[in-house]
Amino acid sequence: MKLFGRNVTLPSRVVEIGWLLDAEKGTFIWEAPRKLQREETGMRHAKSVRFCPAVIDHDARQFEVVSPIDMHLRFALDEKTKAPTLINVSGDQSTIRPKHLAQMITIVSPKEWRHPQRPVIQLITPYVFVSDEPVYINQLPPYNHYRETQLPGLLIGGRFPIEVWPRQLMWAFEWHEPKKDIIIKRGEPLFYARFETADPARPVRLVEAVMTPDLRAHINGMSGVTNYVNRTFSLFDIARQRRPKKLLTKKS
Repeated sequence: MKLFGRNVTLPSRVVEIGWLLDAEKGTFIWEAPRKLQREETGMRHAKSVRFCPAVIDHDARQFEVVSPIDMHLRFALDEKTKAPTLINVSGDQSTIRPKHLAQMITIVSPKEWRHPQRPVIQLITPYVFVSDEPVYINQLPPYNHYRETQLPGLLIGGRFPIEVWPRQLMWAFEWHEPKKDIIIKRGEPLFYARFETADPARPVRLVEAVMTPDLRAHINGMSGVTNYVNRTFSLFDIARQRRPKKLLTKKS
């Protein structure tokens, strides 16, 4: 369209955000991120909460990532070294082999905990979100999922710009009551993803993306930088300068 006598390309009404799984194998256990599941209660009253425009708009902008495995974890200290360790309480009845559970879930070094009595564990996920326009992702706890037995701690959230920093997401959990077990079933939400755009009125649409050579090279550029610097946000300007024009390529 013409604006003030010049041809101007206006952004699409919808902000497209790509998601992909950055893993070489086992990707079938990870489900696609999905819109927040709204409970169907059968309540059809016109003034029901489920018809509130504010609630509908809020839920439409939330996407949930669910657990790919059953986990029943217990915290312990090694008898000899006193080093923190994880116990797979399900033992031989566990649906996941101990070797692979240890590859997925790790205990953060006690030196890096936020509190000396609150262990922090991490589940490595292969989810990568990417955009070709300014978008921040917010990683939030699944506060809309009711548990009869609450988890003994808190999700550690995060926020960063995915158009310049499309990295793998972690599920980081701060264990406030380490004497209580962590029990999560496959298919239960691990966290929510909410996206901020320059215009908060624009809706977002999640699309499956592919790992292109340009995207792989950009991800490699940020890989491992936390081993060298503390404030990775200081590298965003460099990442923005070096990113190719297009990182999001939709899967056909």
